[in-house]
Amino acid sequence: MTSAMGYGVALNKPFARAIAKGTALAGTAFNTGQGPALREFRELAHRLVVQYHGAAWRPPDEILSVVDMIEIRYGQGANAGCGTAISGDSVNPEIAEDMGGSQSQTKPGEFYIPAGIPGIHTNDELKQLVKDLREISRGAPIAIKMAAGNDLEADLALALQADADVVILDGAQGGTFSSPAILVDDFGIPTLAALCRAVRFLRENGLRDRVDLVISGGIRTPGDMLKALALGADAMYIGTAALFATMHAQITKAVPFDPPTQLAWATGQLYPLFNEDEGAGSLANFFTSCSEELKMGARALGKTSIHDVCAEDLVAWDPEVARITGVPLT
Repeated sequence: MTSAMGYGVALNKPFARAIAKGTALAGTAFNTGQGPALREFRELAHRLVVQYHGAAWRPPDEILSVVDMIEIRYGQGANAGCGTAISGDSVNPEIAEDMGGSQSQTKPGEFYIPAGIPGIHTNDELKQLVKDLREISRGAPIAIKMAAGNDLEADLALALQADADVVILDGAQGGTFSSPAILVDDFGIPTLAALCRAVRFLRENGLRDRVDLVISGGIRTPGDMLKALALGADAMYIGTAALFATMHAQITKAVPFDPPTQLAWATGQLYPLFNEDEGAGSLANFFTSCSEELKMGARALGKTSIHDVCAEDLVAWDPEVARITGVPLT
């Protein structure tokens, strides 16, 4: 699945559409992130995941009723559990209209995504929200997304008490477009540690079958993906890898004089040069390549399915990695 790089809050619309198309070609899911979830994304995506957050442009019921998963956003790796301010300078008139215009602004020149979910202060209220969203979405899985912190086990317990179907852990490597440096560099725990602690907690308490576990943050290669599956993840999001895979064949439209992200960002000056269908094809090719390499890795281990790969297939070359994962040191 692709990670939560939202239209308007990070990506321009052609680039977001390319990711939706590319994930559909590959038969995987597209996550709208914190940006507005447009009807056209539902039409383009094979599987559509939307984030439910506290901003005025969070998905309306008409969108929630046709999605494949709803993700209640409580935090992300590079932003901890903080709110997010989006400068009006990065929001063009089309994006502002899609975000609800002035109704989305807390003060002139700024759009804001509050921390947490306004009005949800207790676990009973969170449990009711999960129930309500499940009814609106006609039974779609309800996920809770959280930044991986040192209270990880307590956060997992709260998500399970709220009857979430999926928990999404965003490790410290999880990037974002506009987070302060201190949150990016000094907050959160690494994705690997978060995954291993989460799996250990769930198994020790007999809860592993109660919830699906999705991780994100720093997952870039098929090797990363296979090791995450072996350590107990059910799925993973990718962000940066998808970003560069989508612009792969078009990168020379920007370099050497501009960074390639000028093709992708909502504030990018070169986005008119980006071809969304070509980008979709590049992303689909990347996913196909990842799938084939995952199969090859499973075959190399003598397995007939990637779902049969487990921690016993791993060894660690670093003492600290062995301590974190619990796998033998070579």
